[in-house]
Amino acid sequence: MYDEEQRPFAQTYFSTTPAGLARDEDEWHVHRHQEDRFVVADGDIILALWDGREGSPTAGTLDLLPMGQSQTDDAQYTVLIPKLVHHGFMVAGDRPAILLNSPTQLYNPSDEGRDPFGEVGATFDDGQPFSWAAVREILRG
Repeated sequence: MYDEEQRPFAQTYFSTTPAGLARDEDEWHVHRHQEDRFVVADGDIILALWDGREGSPTAGTLDLLPMGQSQTDDAQYTVLIPKLVHHGFMVAGDRPAILLNSPTQLYNPSDEGRDPFGEVGATFDDGQPFSWAAVREILRG
């Protein structure tokens, strides 16, 4: 059940990212207080999530979520990114993507964390360290 007091809608904004670009090529984005809600309005992205929270049921999990217009109508979704979950995205395909975010707080630069991939320790199932270069290789097949 949705609880407005716990997860208010503070603002909504959009960003356009060029084809092939990763937002933060070698760093994770993380918030201590804010939660993000991502929706892709146009184009396609791969959203990467790394849960390093102690005690979390998904601790130590790396998820790569395809989002956007290439997904079927019944596979369009909003992703709620909990605070302290490392995240980033890369535009997949050959056209720009428009990402909408409706965070739970107004912009606060002191809550905008960046952690280098190597310091976080996120890995794929085979133990390979996370990188957008590795994701690009996966997408090439």
